[in-house]
Amino acid sequence: MTPEQRFGRWVRLALAAFFLIFVYVVWMDLYAPLTTLARAQRYVVQVAAQVDGQVMEVPVADGDRVGRGDVLFRVDDRDYRLARDAAELAVTGAGQDNTVMLAELAGARARVTGARATLEEARRKQRRLDNLHRSGAVSRQQWEEIQVAVEQARADLEAARAETKRLGTRLGDGDQDNLALARAMNQLETARLQLRRTEVKAPLAGVVTDRQLQVGHYARAREPVLSLVSDEPAWVAADFREKSLRHTRDGDRAEVVFDALPGRVFEARVGTRGWGVRQGQGTPDGALAEVEDSDRWVRDAQRARVRLVLLDPPPQRALMVGARATVQLYPEHGIAAAVARVFGWAQIRALAVLHYLY
Repeated sequence: MTPEQRFGRWVRLALAAFFLIFVYVVWMDLYAPLTTLARAQRYVVQVAAQVDGQVMEVPVADGDRVGRGDVLFRVDDRDYRLARDAAELAVTGAGQDNTVMLAELAGARARVTGARATLEEARRKQRRLDNLHRSGAVSRQQWEEIQVAVEQARADLEAARAETKRLGTRLGDGDQDNLALARAMNQLETARLQLRRTEVKAPLAGVVTDRQLQVGHYARAREPVLSLVSDEPAWVAADFREKSLRHTRDGDRAEVVFDALPGRVFEARVGTRGWGVRQGQGTPDGALAEVEDSDRWVRDAQRARVRLVLLDPPPQRALMVGARATVQLYPEHGIAAAVARVFGWAQIRALAVLHYLY
């Protein structure tokens, strides 16, 4: 065989190999997609003080495991204790005022009863004198005096009723808690809540990380000073090209390899798929559309996020949040997918071994 023939044979072999590899990559991408754009995820809570104050105690260190309700740090509570005491005194004062008004209301109601009786007596006397006045048995002066007495009794009754209504309004519907007392109670509850908030507790069980405070640090409300990584099992967020997911369904089988744990393959299931990406979300700001501009002949493929549930998650200490992973999907529909699963099984295990090298 001449050199030209040998060269031609190698060219044909190379072209055949390229064609087979091209077909393999396209076929696998359609029926058993794989991605290296995946990361381990856990719930992470940023912890902040809810009141301002100087940090007096930090009983936890970076990396400590805490349970839900464990104290993470304490803020100086002296000002908040004084505020609570002042609120308690205000409640006591408002309660005393309330007692006085209750007594005044009882007196006003008694005056209403007395004024009503006086008015009824004056009206009865008026009716008797009216008859006597028509017969000439009493003078006109006596008759006019009884008229004045009736009007005076009516005015006294209206005044007593007005005073009763005023005191009843101040006391409230139940005649027990007036507005001032209710306001004082509200301020007391607020002061007690602020005092409780000087002790910051873990909202969930997890591991303390990124602690950025020390005793003497001035903590400001709603400014995070440490993070808490949840103890709940990790999941994997993987990004695939859109077309690679057209045969994938929720619940399909998957396998995951983590860079931090080379050689090990973890079983997983497709949990949910994302319903959009941020770049495609329009903003209703009244501005004209911002047209995407690119000078590339072949644009980058759009990727969609898939959430994978690990069936045998590794220990929490073995994986940090954001640990890189490689994900192999196994769509369970169609003959082509069944064949592709065989190659996918070998492909993900080969990559697991390669993670020893990079």
